[in-house]
Amino acid sequence: MLPEALSNGICSLKPQVDRMAFSVFAEILESGKIQSVRFAKTVIRSAARLTYKQAFAILEKPPIKGDLLSERVHTAWELSSLLRKKRFAAGSLDLEFPEVKVWLDESGRPVRLERVENDISHQLIEELMLLANEMVARELKHRKQPAVYRIHEKPDPEKLAEFREFAASQGILAGDLTHRPELQKLLASLFGKPCASAVKIALLKSLKRARYFPEPLGHYGLSKSDYTHFTSPIRRYSDLIVHRALERQLGLTKAGPDSSALGAMAEHISTTERSAADAEKESVRLKKLEYFQLQTTEGKRQKFRAMIMDVRNFGFFVELPEFLLSGLVHVSALEGDFYVHEPSRGRLCGRKTKKIYQVGDFLEVAVERVDMFKQQVDFKPA
Repeated sequence: MLPEALSNGICSLKPQVDRMAFSVFAEILESGKIQSVRFAKTVIRSAARLTYKQAFAILEKPPIKGDLLSERVHTAWELSSLLRKKRFAAGSLDLEFPEVKVWLDESGRPVRLERVENDISHQLIEELMLLANEMVARELKHRKQPAVYRIHEKPDPEKLAEFREFAASQGILAGDLTHRPELQKLLASLFGKPCASAVKIALLKSLKRARYFPEPLGHYGLSKSDYTHFTSPIRRYSDLIVHRALERQLGLTKAGPDSSALGAMAEHISTTERSAADAEKESVRLKKLEYFQLQTTEGKRQKFRAMIMDVRNFGFFVELPEFLLSGLVHVSALEGDFYVHEPSRGRLCGRKTKKIYQVGDFLEVAVERVDMFKQQVDFKPA
Protein backbone atom coordinates (compact mmCIF):
# COMPACT_ATOMS: atom_id res chain seq x y z
CA MET A 1 0.00 0.00 0.00
CA LEU A 2 1.28 3.45 -0.86
CA PRO A 3 1.69 5.91 2.03
CA GLU A 4 -1.61 7.55 3.04
CA ALA A 5 -0.42 10.94 1.80
CA LEU A 6 -0.46 9.42 -1.69
CA SER A 7 -3.17 6.73 -1.47
CA ASN A 8 -5.67 9.04 0.23
CA GLY A 9 -4.43 12.19 -1.48
CA ILE A 10 -3.10 12.64 -4.99
CA CYS A 11 -3.92 9.02 -5.98
CA SER A 12 -7.44 9.14 -4.58
CA LEU A 13 -10.65 10.44 -6.12
CA LYS A 14 -11.87 13.77 -4.76
CA PRO A 15 -15.12 15.59 -5.61
CA GLN A 16 -14.87 18.09 -8.46
CA VAL A 17 -11.15 17.39 -8.93
CA ASP A 18 -9.67 15.94 -12.14
CA ARG A 19 -7.88 12.64 -11.62
CA MET A 20 -6.11 10.38 -14.11
CA ALA A 21 -7.67 6.92 -14.38
CA PHE A 22 -7.59 3.66 -16.32
CA SER A 23 -11.21 2.87 -17.09
CA VAL A 24 -13.24 -0.14 -18.15
CA PHE A 25 -16.45 0.77 -20.02
CA ALA A 26 -18.97 -2.06 -20.21
CA GLU A 27 -22.36 -1.97 -21.92
CA ILE A 28 -24.68 -4.36 -20.08
CA LEU A 29 -28.11 -5.52 -21.22
CA GLU A 30 -31.09 -5.79 -18.87
CA SER A 31 -30.49 -9.55 -18.80
CA GLY A 32 -27.04 -8.94 -17.34
CA LYS A 33 -25.25 -10.01 -20.50
CA ILE A 34 -22.13 -8.02 -21.41
CA GLN A 35 -22.84 -6.42 -24.78
CA SER A 36 -19.51 -4.65 -25.33
CA VAL A 37 -16.37 -3.60 -23.46
CA ARG A 38 -13.68 -1.03 -24.10
CA PHE A 39 -10.67 0.21 -22.15
CA ALA A 40 -9.17 3.68 -22.06
CA LYS A 41 -6.90 6.04 -20.19
CA THR A 42 -9.25 8.74 -18.93
CA VAL A 43 -9.72 11.81 -16.78
CA ILE A 44 -12.41 11.43 -14.14
CA ARG A 45 -14.09 14.15 -12.11
CA SER A 46 -16.23 12.56 -9.40
CA ALA A 47 -19.40 14.23 -8.15
CA ALA A 48 -19.15 13.08 -4.53
CA ARG A 49 -17.02 11.03 -2.20
CA LEU A 50 -19.18 8.77 -0.05
CA THR A 51 -18.36 6.50 2.85
CA TYR A 52 -20.02 3.10 2.87
CA LYS A 53 -22.31 4.32 5.64
CA GLN A 54 -23.39 7.32 3.58
CA ALA A 55 -24.04 5.15 0.52
CA PHE A 56 -26.00 2.67 2.64
CA ALA A 57 -28.13 5.49 4.06
CA ILE A 58 -29.00 6.55 0.48
CA LEU A 59 -29.84 2.99 -0.55
CA GLU A 60 -32.06 2.44 2.50
CA LYS A 61 -34.45 5.08 1.17
CA PRO A 62 -36.28 5.17 -2.19
CA PRO A 63 -34.47 7.15 -4.92
CA ILE A 64 -35.22 10.86 -4.72
CA LYS A 65 -36.45 12.17 -8.05
CA GLY A 66 -34.34 15.09 -9.21
CA ASP A 67 -31.53 14.28 -6.76
CA LEU A 68 -28.75 13.25 -9.15
CA LEU A 69 -26.61 11.62 -6.44
CA SER A 70 -29.49 9.54 -5.08
CA GLU A 71 -30.54 8.46 -8.57
CA ARG A 72 -26.99 7.48 -9.57
CA VAL A 73 -26.34 5.45 -6.41
CA HIS A 74 -29.62 3.56 -6.82
CA THR A 75 -28.94 2.94 -10.52
CA ALA A 76 -25.48 1.61 -9.65
CA TRP A 77 -26.98 -0.75 -7.07
CA GLU A 78 -29.63 -1.91 -9.54
CA LEU A 79 -26.85 -2.92 -11.92
CA SER A 80 -24.65 -4.42 -9.20
CA SER A 81 -27.48 -6.49 -7.73
CA LEU A 82 -28.18 -7.89 -11.20
CA LEU A 83 -24.53 -8.85 -11.62
CA ARG A 84 -24.50 -10.37 -8.15
CA LYS A 85 -27.55 -12.55 -8.86
CA LYS A 86 -25.98 -13.75 -12.10
CA ARG A 87 -22.70 -14.54 -10.33
CA PHE A 88 -24.34 -16.73 -7.71
CA ALA A 89 -26.56 -18.36 -10.33
CA ALA A 90 -23.33 -19.32 -12.11
CA GLY A 91 -22.04 -21.06 -8.96
CA SER A 92 -20.13 -18.41 -7.02
CA LEU A 93 -19.63 -19.24 -3.32
CA ASP A 94 -20.72 -16.88 -0.55
CA LEU A 95 -17.60 -16.85 1.64
CA GLU A 96 -17.91 -13.29 2.95
CA PHE A 97 -17.21 -12.63 6.62
CA PRO A 98 -17.98 -9.53 8.65
CA GLU A 99 -14.90 -7.63 9.85
CA VAL A 100 -14.04 -5.60 12.92
CA LYS A 101 -12.55 -2.14 12.53
CA VAL A 102 -10.35 -0.94 15.38
CA TRP A 103 -10.42 2.79 16.13
CA LEU A 104 -7.23 4.14 17.73
CA ASP A 105 -6.53 7.37 19.58
CA GLU A 106 -3.52 9.59 18.85
CA SER A 107 -1.27 7.40 20.99
CA GLY A 108 -2.34 4.20 19.21
CA ARG A 109 -4.58 2.90 22.00
CA PRO A 110 -7.75 1.10 20.84
CA VAL A 111 -10.75 3.15 21.94
CA ARG A 112 -13.55 1.55 19.95
CA LEU A 113 -14.32 -1.63 18.03
CA GLU A 114 -16.81 -1.54 15.17
CA ARG A 115 -18.26 -4.53 13.37
CA VAL A 116 -18.41 -3.92 9.60
CA GLU A 117 -20.94 -5.96 7.63
CA ASN A 118 -20.75 -6.80 3.95
CA ASP A 119 -23.97 -4.87 3.29
CA ILE A 120 -25.35 -3.66 -0.05
CA SER A 121 -23.09 -0.59 -0.11
CA HIS A 122 -20.04 -2.88 -0.02
CA GLN A 123 -21.63 -5.30 -2.50
CA LEU A 124 -22.29 -2.44 -4.93
CA ILE A 125 -18.58 -1.63 -5.19
CA GLU A 126 -17.52 -5.27 -5.04
CA GLU A 127 -19.57 -6.37 -8.06
CA LEU A 128 -18.34 -3.51 -10.26
CA MET A 129 -14.73 -4.25 -9.27
CA LEU A 130 -15.23 -7.94 -10.03
CA LEU A 131 -16.67 -7.03 -13.42
CA ALA A 132 -13.70 -4.78 -14.29
CA ASN A 133 -11.23 -7.46 -13.16
CA GLU A 134 -12.99 -10.14 -15.22
CA MET A 135 -13.21 -8.01 -18.38
CA VAL A 136 -9.51 -7.10 -18.22
CA ALA A 137 -8.53 -10.74 -17.66
CA ARG A 138 -10.69 -11.83 -20.61
CA GLU A 139 -9.10 -9.20 -22.88
CA LEU A 140 -5.52 -10.13 -21.93
CA LYS A 141 -6.26 -13.84 -22.27
CA HIS A 142 -7.97 -13.40 -25.66
CA ARG A 143 -5.10 -11.26 -26.97
CA LYS A 144 -2.51 -13.64 -25.49
CA GLN A 145 -0.87 -10.70 -23.76
CA PRO A 146 1.58 -11.83 -20.99
CA ALA A 147 0.21 -10.90 -17.54
CA VAL A 148 -0.50 -12.32 -14.10
CA TYR A 149 -3.90 -13.74 -13.21
CA ARG A 150 -5.64 -14.26 -9.89
CA ILE A 151 -6.38 -17.98 -9.78
CA HIS A 152 -8.23 -20.22 -7.35
CA GLU A 153 -7.92 -23.89 -8.22
CA LYS A 154 -10.51 -26.61 -7.58
CA PRO A 155 -10.32 -28.19 -4.11
CA ASP A 156 -9.15 -31.73 -3.49
CA PRO A 157 -12.13 -34.14 -3.13
CA GLU A 158 -10.48 -35.65 -0.03
CA LYS A 159 -10.38 -32.24 1.68
CA LEU A 160 -14.05 -31.64 0.87
CA ALA A 161 -14.94 -35.07 2.28
CA GLU A 162 -13.15 -34.22 5.54
CA PHE A 163 -14.97 -30.90 5.68
CA ARG A 164 -18.30 -32.67 5.06
CA GLU A 165 -17.68 -34.82 8.14
CA PHE A 166 -16.88 -31.75 10.23
CA ALA A 167 -20.05 -30.00 9.03
CA ALA A 168 -22.06 -33.11 9.94
CA SER A 169 -20.60 -32.98 13.47
CA GLN A 170 -22.08 -29.48 13.71
CA GLY A 171 -25.49 -30.70 12.58
CA ILE A 172 -25.08 -29.51 8.97
CA LEU A 173 -25.79 -32.34 6.53
CA ALA A 174 -24.73 -32.15 2.89
CA GLY A 175 -24.51 -34.24 -0.25
CA ASP A 176 -21.50 -34.66 -2.52
CA LEU A 177 -19.62 -31.37 -2.10
CA THR A 178 -17.58 -31.90 -5.26
CA HIS A 179 -20.81 -30.73 -6.95
CA ARG A 180 -20.89 -26.95 -6.64
CA PRO A 181 -24.70 -26.68 -6.09
CA GLU A 182 -24.36 -28.89 -2.98
CA LEU A 183 -21.66 -26.58 -1.61
CA GLN A 184 -23.85 -23.54 -2.30
CA LYS A 185 -26.79 -25.25 -0.60
CA LEU A 186 -24.66 -25.96 2.48
CA LEU A 187 -23.52 -22.33 2.71
CA ALA A 188 -27.12 -21.10 2.38
CA SER A 189 -28.21 -23.44 5.20
CA LEU A 190 -25.76 -21.78 7.60
CA PHE A 191 -27.68 -18.51 7.74
CA GLY A 192 -28.56 -17.63 11.34
CA LYS A 193 -26.94 -20.74 12.83
CA PRO A 194 -24.53 -20.42 15.81
CA CYS A 195 -21.97 -22.63 14.07
CA ALA A 196 -21.99 -20.60 10.82
CA SER A 197 -18.66 -18.86 11.40
CA ALA A 198 -16.84 -22.04 12.49
CA VAL A 199 -18.18 -24.02 9.51
CA LYS A 200 -17.24 -21.29 7.01
CA ILE A 201 -13.72 -21.09 8.43
CA ALA A 202 -13.40 -24.88 8.18
CA LEU A 203 -14.55 -24.70 4.54
CA LEU A 204 -11.96 -22.03 3.73
CA LYS A 205 -9.26 -24.28 5.20
CA SER A 206 -10.40 -27.16 2.99
CA LEU A 207 -10.21 -25.02 -0.16
CA LYS A 208 -7.00 -24.15 -1.92
CA ARG A 209 -5.61 -20.68 -1.41
CA ALA A 210 -6.05 -18.12 -4.17
CA ARG A 211 -2.76 -17.01 -5.72
CA TYR A 212 -1.20 -15.22 -8.66
CA PHE A 213 -0.10 -17.17 -11.73
CA PRO A 214 1.00 -16.31 -15.29
CA GLU A 215 -1.69 -18.57 -16.79
CA PRO A 216 -5.48 -17.98 -16.64
CA LEU A 217 -6.62 -21.10 -14.75
CA GLY A 218 -9.88 -19.54 -13.51
CA HIS A 219 -11.25 -18.75 -10.06
CA TYR A 220 -13.16 -21.55 -8.31
CA GLY A 221 -14.66 -19.46 -5.49
CA LEU A 222 -15.99 -16.77 -7.83
CA SER A 223 -16.90 -19.32 -10.52
CA LYS A 224 -15.13 -17.28 -13.19
CA SER A 225 -12.98 -18.71 -15.98
CA ASP A 226 -11.18 -15.36 -16.42
CA TYR A 227 -10.06 -13.30 -13.46
CA THR A 228 -7.21 -11.02 -12.46
CA HIS A 229 -6.55 -8.05 -10.16
CA PHE A 230 -6.75 -4.71 -11.95
CA THR A 231 -8.68 -2.26 -9.76
CA SER A 232 -6.20 -1.46 -6.96
CA PRO A 233 -2.80 -0.45 -8.39
CA ILE A 234 -2.10 1.75 -5.33
CA ARG A 235 -2.64 -1.24 -3.02
CA ARG A 236 -1.26 -4.26 -4.91
CA TYR A 237 1.73 -4.68 -7.18
CA SER A 238 -0.15 -7.37 -9.12
CA ASP A 239 -2.61 -4.74 -10.34
CA LEU A 240 0.23 -2.53 -11.52
CA ILE A 241 1.64 -5.44 -13.56
CA VAL A 242 -1.79 -5.91 -15.15
CA HIS A 243 -2.08 -2.17 -15.88
CA ARG A 244 1.22 -2.30 -17.75
CA ALA A 245 0.13 -5.40 -19.69
CA LEU A 246 -3.13 -3.73 -20.72
CA GLU A 247 -1.29 -0.53 -21.70
CA ARG A 248 0.93 -2.56 -24.00
CA GLN A 249 -2.07 -4.38 -25.45
CA LEU A 250 -3.78 -1.05 -26.22
CA GLY A 251 -0.60 0.29 -27.85
CA LEU A 252 -0.18 2.98 -25.19
CA THR A 253 3.36 1.83 -24.47
CA LYS A 254 5.89 -0.62 -25.85
CA ALA A 255 7.02 -1.57 -22.37
CA GLY A 256 5.29 -4.22 -20.29
CA PRO A 257 5.91 -7.15 -17.98
CA ASP A 258 8.70 -9.47 -19.09
CA SER A 259 6.94 -12.76 -19.86
CA SER A 260 10.01 -14.79 -18.85
CA ALA A 261 9.94 -13.27 -15.36
CA LEU A 262 6.17 -13.45 -14.76
CA GLY A 263 6.29 -16.85 -13.05
CA ALA A 264 8.80 -15.70 -10.44
CA MET A 265 6.95 -12.39 -9.98
CA ALA A 266 3.61 -14.17 -9.47
CA GLU A 267 5.12 -16.50 -6.89
CA HIS A 268 6.79 -13.60 -5.06
CA ILE A 269 3.68 -11.41 -4.83
CA SER A 270 1.61 -14.42 -3.74
CA THR A 271 4.05 -14.98 -0.87
CA THR A 272 4.17 -11.33 0.17
CA GLU A 273 0.37 -11.07 -0.06
CA ARG A 274 -0.03 -13.96 2.40
CA SER A 275 2.54 -12.41 4.74
CA ALA A 276 0.77 -9.03 4.62
CA ALA A 277 -2.66 -10.62 5.20
CA ASP A 278 -1.36 -12.63 8.17
CA ALA A 279 0.30 -9.54 9.64
CA GLU A 280 -2.92 -7.52 9.26
CA LYS A 281 -4.99 -10.21 10.99
CA GLU A 282 -2.45 -10.44 13.79
CA SER A 283 -2.32 -6.67 14.32
CA VAL A 284 -6.13 -6.44 14.49
CA ARG A 285 -6.27 -9.35 16.92
CA LEU A 286 -3.62 -7.80 19.18
CA LYS A 287 -5.43 -4.45 19.21
CA LYS A 288 -8.68 -6.21 20.07
CA LEU A 289 -6.95 -7.98 22.95
CA GLU A 290 -5.48 -4.65 24.08
CA TYR A 291 -8.97 -3.13 24.01
CA PHE A 292 -10.29 -5.86 26.32
CA GLN A 293 -7.22 -5.67 28.53
CA LEU A 294 -8.00 -1.99 29.12
CA GLN A 295 -11.38 -3.15 30.44
CA THR A 296 -9.65 -4.80 33.39
CA THR A 297 -8.08 -1.50 34.46
CA GLU A 298 -11.34 0.47 34.42
CA GLY A 299 -13.51 0.80 37.49
CA LYS A 300 -16.74 -0.14 35.71
CA ARG A 301 -16.38 -2.95 33.21
CA GLN A 302 -18.60 -3.16 30.15
CA LYS A 303 -21.08 -5.94 29.54
CA PHE A 304 -20.79 -7.79 26.25
CA ARG A 305 -23.31 -10.03 24.51
CA ALA A 306 -21.83 -13.48 23.96
CA MET A 307 -22.90 -16.78 22.46
CA ILE A 308 -21.85 -20.17 23.85
CA MET A 309 -19.97 -22.02 21.11
CA ASP A 310 -18.62 -25.09 22.91
CA VAL A 311 -19.08 -26.63 26.39
CA ARG A 312 -16.42 -28.62 28.23
CA ASN A 313 -16.10 -29.96 31.77
CA PHE A 314 -13.89 -27.00 32.74
CA GLY A 315 -16.23 -24.31 31.39
CA PHE A 316 -17.51 -23.07 28.05
CA PHE A 317 -16.17 -21.09 25.12
CA VAL A 318 -18.06 -18.01 24.01
CA GLU A 319 -17.89 -15.73 21.00
CA LEU A 320 -18.72 -12.03 21.05
CA PRO A 321 -20.57 -11.62 17.71
CA GLU A 322 -20.16 -7.85 17.78
CA PHE A 323 -16.37 -8.10 17.96
CA LEU A 324 -15.65 -11.52 16.38
CA LEU A 325 -13.56 -12.58 19.36
CA SER A 326 -13.80 -15.76 21.41
CA GLY A 327 -12.79 -16.56 24.96
CA LEU A 328 -13.36 -18.90 27.90
CA VAL A 329 -15.78 -18.70 30.80
CA HIS A 330 -14.12 -20.99 33.33
CA VAL A 331 -16.38 -23.09 35.54
CA SER A 332 -14.86 -21.38 38.60
CA ALA A 333 -16.45 -18.11 37.39
CA LEU A 334 -19.94 -19.66 37.65
CA GLU A 335 -20.76 -18.69 41.22
CA GLY A 336 -23.52 -19.93 43.51
CA ASP A 337 -23.68 -23.56 42.41
CA PHE A 338 -21.75 -26.65 41.36
CA TYR A 339 -22.09 -27.34 37.65
CA VAL A 340 -22.11 -30.82 36.12
CA HIS A 341 -20.95 -31.39 32.55
CA GLU A 342 -23.39 -33.29 30.31
CA PRO A 343 -21.33 -33.89 27.14
CA SER A 344 -24.08 -35.74 25.25
CA ARG A 345 -26.30 -32.67 25.54
CA GLY A 346 -23.52 -30.10 25.15
CA ARG A 347 -24.26 -28.28 28.40
CA LEU A 348 -23.39 -27.53 32.02
CA CYS A 349 -26.20 -27.93 34.57
CA GLY A 350 -26.28 -26.54 38.10
CA ARG A 351 -26.99 -29.18 40.78
CA LYS A 352 -29.09 -26.95 43.05
CA THR A 353 -30.39 -24.18 40.79
CA LYS A 354 -30.73 -26.37 37.68
CA LYS A 355 -29.42 -23.40 35.73
CA ILE A 356 -28.20 -24.51 32.30
CA TYR A 357 -25.44 -23.20 30.04
CA GLN A 358 -25.58 -24.84 26.60
CA VAL A 359 -24.36 -24.37 23.04
CA GLY A 360 -26.29 -21.64 21.25
CA ASP A 361 -27.34 -19.78 24.40
CA PHE A 362 -26.70 -16.06 24.72
CA LEU A 363 -25.54 -14.35 27.89
CA GLU A 364 -23.88 -11.16 29.01
CA VAL A 365 -20.25 -11.38 30.05
CA ALA A 366 -17.54 -9.12 31.42
CA VAL A 367 -13.78 -9.42 31.01
CA GLU A 368 -12.10 -11.37 33.80
CA ARG A 369 -8.49 -11.36 32.56
CA VAL A 370 -6.43 -11.05 29.38
CA ASP A 371 -3.23 -12.97 28.68
CA MET A 372 -1.44 -11.05 25.93
CA PHE A 373 1.34 -13.66 25.69
CA LYS A 374 -1.08 -16.55 25.08
CA GLN A 375 -3.50 -14.21 23.28
CA GLN A 376 -6.42 -15.44 25.39
CA VAL A 377 -9.36 -13.70 27.04
CA ASP A 378 -11.24 -15.09 30.03
CA PHE A 379 -14.76 -13.87 30.70
CA LYS A 380 -17.23 -14.20 33.56
CA PRO A 381 -21.02 -13.90 33.56
CA ALA A 382 -21.96 -10.25 34.06
